[in-house]
Amino acid sequence: MPETVEWQPDGTPRSPRFQDIYRSSTGGLEQARHVFLHGCGLPGAWAGQPQWRILETGFGLGLNFLAAWRAWKDDPQRPRLLHFASCEAWPVAASDLLQSAAPYAELQPLAEELRQQWFGLLPGVHRLVFENGHVLLTLYIRDVKEALRERGFHADSVFLDGFDPHSNPAMWDRYTLKAVARHCRRGTRVATWTVAGEVRRDLAQCGFVVEKAEGLAPKRHCLQAVFDPAWEPRGSKPLDAIAPGRCVVVGAGLAGAAVAASLARRGWQITVLDAWAGAAAGASALPVGLLAPHFSPDDNLLSRLSRSGVRATLQQCLMLLPEGEEWRRTGTLEDRSSNPHRMAAQVPENQRPWSRAADPQQLAQAGLPRATPGIWHEQAAWIKPAALVRAWLAHAGVARQGSTTVARLAREPDGWQLADAGGAVVARADLVVLAAAHGTASLIGDALPLQPVRGQVSWAPQSPEQALPPFPVHGNGHFIPDVPLPDGTAWFCGSTYERGDTDRSERAQDHQTNLAKLSALLPAIGRQLAPSFADGSVRAWTGVRCASGDRRPFLGQLQPGLWVSTAMGSRGLTFAALCAELLAARLHGEPLPLERRLSDALDTKRSRH
Repeated sequence: MPETVEWQPDGTPRSPRFQDIYRSSTGGLEQARHVFLHGCGLPGAWAGQPQWRILETGFGLGLNFLAAWRAWKDDPQRPRLLHFASCEAWPVAASDLLQSAAPYAELQPLAEELRQQWFGLLPGVHRLVFENGHVLLTLYIRDVKEALRERGFHADSVFLDGFDPHSNPAMWDRYTLKAVARHCRRGTRVATWTVAGEVRRDLAQCGFVVEKAEGLAPKRHCLQAVFDPAWEPRGSKPLDAIAPGRCVVVGAGLAGAAVAASLARRGWQITVLDAWAGAAAGASALPVGLLAPHFSPDDNLLSRLSRSGVRATLQQCLMLLPEGEEWRRTGTLEDRSSNPHRMAAQVPENQRPWSRAADPQQLAQAGLPRATPGIWHEQAAWIKPAALVRAWLAHAGVARQGSTTVARLAREPDGWQLADAGGAVVARADLVVLAAAHGTASLIGDALPLQPVRGQVSWAPQSPEQALPPFPVHGNGHFIPDVPLPDGTAWFCGSTYERGDTDRSERAQDHQTNLAKLSALLPAIGRQLAPSFADGSVRAWTGVRCASGDRRPFLGQLQPGLWVSTAMGSRGLTFAALCAELLAARLHGEPLPLERRLSDALDTKRSRH
């Protein structure tokens, strides 16, 4: 449940939990600008920088974030990327974010954009994306000390915000401030509204040079500090951003195109090499795919990863694709009756922002009995992968070169050299990212256990007399009922999943396998569409995907300057955008879009344990 906010008659927001106000009824935006932005020298300090990273200890009602975003938006010398990483153990409702910003006309459109992404904030790390990927909000939904133990990054500015030290002392104690110091580089500026003596003393002991500054009425003073310890800090240090240069991405499917777009947003000049003549010609040529979170009652690793991936891909679709023709957020019904180990449709309350038990009307619309154990996933969509690939490759700074096969890689003193089978050099780069699905194996040998997986989808044009569900249904297989094509609409079902098989030819037996899955998933629809399978009017799409043994992608650095993003399996739509942002964050020392345990679960190093 969202945190309760009590709005006083004069407009002051108050926390019943901490018996303290979030801010006064007037001056919220003025405080954000005077205390935090001005206290950290912003916007002047970020002028001309490639990116700027702000760490905040308490998100609250989001005014500091909205003020920083507004300042970035209004500044012609703004950095290319603005990172805002904020801790919040008790997130409020989206309606409270809007009410908080309501007095400030310049913040209202930004608050509405924030509201649209403010859903499903379960404990963990969530990445929200704005301004076509140039403003990134990373939310740590957990206690501040726990949040600050996540993989470090160097903050350029720190906003120390939270309820009064007497109301919430753990937010301001020395252990919290030490954790903040570990995220600072020498010269990082810190600002806060409190001038409590204990806070000043603890900041000084943690290596900050502290001074009082003029406050905003009714407060006489606020606090400003600079991280400049008299000693050299010990322990592991976060990585600093590397300067963008030339990058070659091998592979122009979902994985490669997503990496190209993420790095191009950070200033890299990208060349995408692809063996196919056209983009998205391999497994990413799938006519349509279903994007849906994985559900498990114990909220296992794959479930948590998939939610982060679904969020990342939905954000990309909203930014880049017209809804209706190339994608549509439909929700999806998961029938869990086909596998006795997945019968339970009881959804823990903390997962219900994402998934809940299907209601009788949804089961009836799918033609399923009322007693069917079904789960409704609200954040789900069908997507045409090739459309997303084209949008990513159209990013400024990305050039694609088709009909180019890379056979060899060689490390040179100034970067990497890529050559074809005849030894001719096809490209040179500072950074190489291999994202060629199973084709990656020919370039890295047995460094990663990659497996080809053949899949065949069955589909046919929709007929007026067919009564199909108004949304996709999945379980053992999936059914997407209403996908627009140039000459009408079509339904799709499947897919087969055959490890070790690279044959792309159509197989009649696979159509029967897909029909059997459909008939088990949706018996009435199976009977209705069986004649199309019998008379040969059903068509096929067949492709070969690349998977790992544990069905999670591989994302990581194999050698200095040589990275891979591959093995998406049947979840390319779920993982491509997430892996691309994770790669970019690791490469540039940014806040990660995932909590450490989840990012480690995708790392290439796990295959060597």
